[in-house]
Amino acid sequence: MRGTDPRVVLGLHRSRHERRLLTGALDLGVTALDTSTNYLGFRSHQVLARTAGDLLPKFTVSTKVGYFPKPGGAEHSLDPVRLQAAVEQAAKELGREPDLVFLHNPEQSLRDSTRRDQDVLMQACAALDHAAAKGMCAAWGVASWDPAPMLSLLDRTGPRPAVLMVRAGLLVGARVLDTAEALAKAWGLDGGEVWGMSPFGGSASTPVWDKIDPRVFLRDGSQLTCRQAAFRTAYHLPRVSSVAVGTDEPAHLGELVGALADDVEERTVQEYRSLLRDGLSGQLV
Repeated sequence: MRGTDPRVVLGLHRSRHERRLLTGALDLGVTALDTSTNYLGFRSHQVLARTAGDLLPKFTVSTKVGYFPKPGGAEHSLDPVRLQAAVEQAAKELGREPDLVFLHNPEQSLRDSTRRDQDVLMQACAALDHAAAKGMCAAWGVASWDPAPMLSLLDRTGPRPAVLMVRAGLLVGARVLDTAEALAKAWGLDGGEVWGMSPFGGSASTPVWDKIDPRVFLRDGSQLTCRQAAFRTAYHLPRVSSVAVGTDEPAHLGELVGALADDVEERTVQEYRSLLRDGLSGQLV
C-alpha cells in the first residue's frame, strides 16, 4: 500500500443508522459511508435520508445492488433491468446520486462457470456501467464475499469496475486472498482501487480475538490493542486502500482510526500468507 494512506469506510451492515454515529464519524475524519439496498430490511436509504439527509453531502456514499425483497425474505438477481432500476431507486431514496454502486455478491447468481454465467455477469456489469454513464451514480464496482466463481468468467473486453471490494483480515483463507488478488489483477485494478470488508470476520467480540496477538504484524504495536492491530493488519490481507467496518459506537470507530498510525511489517505478512497456504497459520498468531 505504498503511496496510499489507509482509509476507514463506515459500513452500515447491521447498523442502527443513528445520527450520532454519522456525526461522530465526521468528527473523526471518516467521510466515506457504505450501505446497501438490502440493509436494515431494505430501508437503509430511506432511514439515512430521513435521519441524516443534511449530513450525506459531507460523505462519499457507496451502496450495493443485487438483492431484492420478496415475500418472507430476499432474492438475488443479476437481471440488468432490475439492477438499473435499483440504482435509480437508490438515488431517489438517498436524495442524491451515490458516488459508487457495487454489484453485490454476483457469485450468488453464478452457478456453473458456463458461457451462460459469463454472459449473465457481463450483462450485469454492463448495466451498472450504463447507469454510471447516464449519471445515476458516479462510478460502479463489484463487492464479493467469494470472488472465485467470477475469475474464470471475466471477459477482459467488457466493462471494468472502478473498485473491487472483498473480505480482508486475518480470518480470510488463502484461497479467497489469492483469488481476490488475481481478480484485481485481471481487471487491472491497483491497490487504491481495492477495498476490504469484514476485517473481524463478522464481529470484533468473538473469542478468537482474545486468543491471538496480531501485534506481531506491526512495527510498533505496543500501544495498540489486539483488535486495533487486527484491523490495521487487514489492509495487507489482501492489500487494500480502504476497509469498510461496521459499528454503532463512535468511540469504537475512533479506536480503529487510531490504529492507522502504525505500520505493518510486510515480511511478517508474507510469512503468514505462506503459513496460510500450508494450513499452519495458528503457529504464527
